[in-house]
Amino acid sequence: MRPVDLARELKLSTNTLRGYEARGLVPPAVRSPKGYRMYTEVHRAYFHCLRAMAPGFGMEVTSEVLRALQAGDVDAALWAAGRAQAALHREQLLAAETAERFSSEAEAGDTQGGQHAGEPVGIGELSGETGVPRSALRYWEKEGLVSSLRDEENGYRKYGRSELRKVLLMRLLRSAVYSEEAVQWKEAVKRLDPDDTEEAHRLALEALHYWNALARLQLKGLHSLYSLCRQLELLE
Repeated sequence: MRPVDLARELKLSTNTLRGYEARGLVPPAVRSPKGYRMYTEVHRAYFHCLRAMAPGFGMEVTSEVLRALQAGDVDAALWAAGRAQAALHREQLLAAETAERFSSEAEAGDTQGGQHAGEPVGIGELSGETGVPRSALRYWEKEGLVSSLRDEENGYRKYGRSELRKVLLMRLLRSAVYSEEAVQWKEAVKRLDPDDTEEAHRLALEALHYWNALARLQLKGLHSLYSLCRQLELLE
């Protein structure tokens, strides 16, 4: 198969195919009797697997999987994919738990984010309560995603309890890959009135939808991975 034909099939450029090959993501091309680069059905399966896995798993995991398969280590490939799935599951659980929390607060008419209404907290306490590193909290404040006051006595940051909701939301897409959808969601969090529990609940559900959609993309990638493993005779 000529590179140009496979590139047309995959809707990619031949330079992109060569780039993937140079990075070791697919086996080296074979050479025709006249020295032209040619791809086999195995190459075709590798490229299709790469294209199917990347949207759901990202290029780092996809690269690790494809290199492991070239080494004949199917278990290492499956472990890499499994770790990514486990990480996604944790994100789904966190989003679901956060959505449930905001739903309960909205039903209860809670406009302050919990039993400690009105009591500002320091950055250490906020970090401990949410699991978000202090460095991330400082960065989000710099970006205008959360806000704080300064203690008049020592100058330390103090966060109002209503800001807790923004922090709880921002942590939901911390590990999301850059995309227009993720950017728009973060902008919505930035504009959020921290006392608006219904809107906070809606945004948490949007984050859950994001991770659920990614799970479907991973399933598509795993289907292609299975097909490649069968073609390579790495599975019984």
